[in-house]
Amino acid sequence: MVKNLDFSKLSCDAFIEALASKAPVPGGGGASALVGAIGTALGNMVGSLTLGKQKYADVQEDIIALKEKADALQAEFLSLMQRDAQVFEPLSRAYGMPRGTEEEKAQRARVMAQALKDCCEVPLEIMQACCQAIDLHEEFAQKGTAIAISDVGCGVICCKAALQAASLNVFINTKSMTDRQMAEDYNRKAFDMLEGYTIKADKIFERVAARFHE
Repeated sequence: MVKNLDFSKLSCDAFIEALASKAPVPGGGGASALVGAIGTALGNMVGSLTLGKQKYADVQEDIIALKEKADALQAEFLSLMQRDAQVFEPLSRAYGMPRGTEEEKAQRARVMAQALKDCCEVPLEIMQACCQAIDLHEEFAQKGTAIAISDVGCGVICCKAALQAASLNVFINTKSMTDRQMAEDYNRKAFDMLEGYTIKADKIFERVAARFHE
């Protein structure tokens, strides 16, 4: 069954086929996490190409530290791909729960409340990982080898896209919450990350792009 698949282990073809199908998972959250992992890996590649280069001898320790952080983030994104699928399954089932009696309505409401909470927390974690990845790209742009600087620009825009995409998975679920205080708390966290990090990602991209027109 789809829910038992480890989506991070699928081939590109198989993942895209599953994503395009009518199966409830993977969806936008899993796709966001994958794009975040790809973006992070692009920055990490620039770090790999910088290691061992005499021209960048003074930043070798910094690059090693950046790569370790990028490795950890890549693994986190892939884990979040699977977690997003796991938390969405209960929500998809909850929408189909019976609500003919008051008891059934109450049970459905309890299950929905927990499922919506879980389905907000995972994309928020994806967003947080995207913000960390954007921070890493800022340093890769400053310290990485110039021969692959375009990949920093590619990577940071992927991370920005993943950040924005994950936010929509927060907002679609907070819209259905009956606990409006919790919903607004989640919305505020998402908006704060969007406000700060879409701008930061754009600035990094612009600085990278400007280097080709100097």
